[in-house]
Amino acid sequence: MDRATRMRCIWETIQDIPQGNVANYGQIAEVAGIPRGARQVGYALRHAPPDMQLPWHRVITSSGKIAFDPDSQAFRTQCNRLLEEGVTVLNGKVDMQKYRWAPDLDELLWKPSSMWDEE
Repeated sequence: MDRATRMRCIWETIQDIPQGNVANYGQIAEVAGIPRGARQVGYALRHAPPDMQLPWHRVITSSGKIAFDPDSQAFRTQCNRLLEEGVTVLNGKVDMQKYRWAPDLDELLWKPSSMWDEE
């Protein structure tokens, strides 16, 4: 799979994370079909077109922490967006047992039409 295809798969997977849930970088890579590709998820997030409206704020570390520096604007923005969706953030951390996205097989196989179908 080439880089462009991997990025599209990652973006599509991030689009699938429902409001009020979060996923970690490794989980997204796994669902996107890129085992051990957590760093590629970070790369894809950094290079997403601004007009894509990707729900990047739902992506956090495997321990539940927000990856941005707590003093940064990105950290504050991510916290605020998660709070708006009902996800509690305490000391820069989300309770993964409570908010982790856990798609079942039906959701993965029969998800709504892809964000790429409009092209």
